[in-house]
Amino acid sequence: MTNYAIRAEGLSKQYTIGASKQRYYTLRETLTRGLTAPFKRLWKLPGGSAATDTVWALKDLCFQINCGEVVGIIGHNGAGKSTLLKILSRIVMPSEGRVTVRGRVASLLEVGTGFHPELTGRENVFLNGAILGMTRGEVRQKFDEMVSFADVERFIDTPVKHYSSGMHMRLAFAVAAHLETDILLVDEVLAVGDASFQKKCMAKMENVAGHGRTVLFVSHNMSAVQSLCRRVIYLSNGQIKGDGEPEHEINDYLSYATVNQTSYKQLRVGDALTLENMSVVPNPVQSGKDIRFQFDLMANQFVQLAEASLVLFALEGPRVGIVDLRPAGLPFAMRTGDRVRIEAVLRSIPLVDHQYRVALWVDAGASASVVDVANFTVLPIQANALYAPYPAQARGLVEFKTECSLQQYRDDSLMPTG
Repeated sequence: MTNYAIRAEGLSKQYTIGASKQRYYTLRETLTRGLTAPFKRLWKLPGGSAATDTVWALKDLCFQINCGEVVGIIGHNGAGKSTLLKILSRIVMPSEGRVTVRGRVASLLEVGTGFHPELTGRENVFLNGAILGMTRGEVRQKFDEMVSFADVERFIDTPVKHYSSGMHMRLAFAVAAHLETDILLVDEVLAVGDASFQKKCMAKMENVAGHGRTVLFVSHNMSAVQSLCRRVIYLSNGQIKGDGEPEHEINDYLSYATVNQTSYKQLRVGDALTLENMSVVPNPVQSGKDIRFQFDLMANQFVQLAEASLVLFALEGPRVGIVDLRPAGLPFAMRTGDRVRIEAVLRSIPLVDHQYRVALWVDAGASASVVDVANFTVLPIQANALYAPYPAQARGLVEFKTECSLQQYRDDSLMPTG
């Protein structure tokens, strides 16, 4: 119980929505308002306190994070993840409850936090290091390593107002990651960087965690969370919905996030067609199971529906594959107002646990159009002999079903030839 880095007890944070900014009053106005306020509240006279709406960003959080733990914080937008990190960083104060943080904290919550746009990268490294608690000697000792990690050597003496958002983020992360702190708080800022830098950041955080430092990592990249963290806290509407093994909490989060995403509003597909409905069932789906795509198209004018296909992408961008819809009965002529329903079933989908998006490509004769129409989530398959039990981020996107054998020979003369 005593070997903890962070402990929260009844932690809550309330915000007021639409509250007007307080103006400054003279002494006479302050005395007058103080004397008349009780009568205004009693008689509800005009000019009394206006009703305000409040929202609980966090409500009654209780948890403990031990020293050296690497904990992921997941949840939908608005769940309270960033608010929690701001409280732990002492940027904002809680409305109720208390939180105890043991040790020196380095936080990377927003791109370029603590950077002055008129100062150069070199000057901002020393400034940001001082803000985070480093001495000038510590910054000087690690300066070259920080700049090399951020890959901004060429621009280090350029004012940071000329930096791109990615350069801002790389330099800010380099300073925070090289600070010898006890606790490192990282929000979803790594999404700004390119793939190679994200890989470098993940390796650095794994190195930090390997040296016994406590890391809190907020991200929507479930593969990164599962790779880095040994424990995950799942927040929903400002409360802890789950706290435990990464695989279990991530599956709960993905299932909750996609359970109601089976129908979609009308969407224009070029000038000739309107997508009236699109469903993905089941969603989420377990890897190796069947999944059904069904959609309804309405013709806005006479059209010859020549070709159509569903294009599957990983949520971050790479194309996974194409589902040809011509076997459903295309080409197909449609008059104005005609409707058609097309259904495609993918048997035993060989995809790893990940989030994917679906685009509809239609060739309507005079023109071709492609629009994103749906997202779906693939859950991990139960490990067995036919599937390699490697984490998703190490397996790519396709789940290969294989059977392997190994034969051992004690005598070279017994080895098969040819």
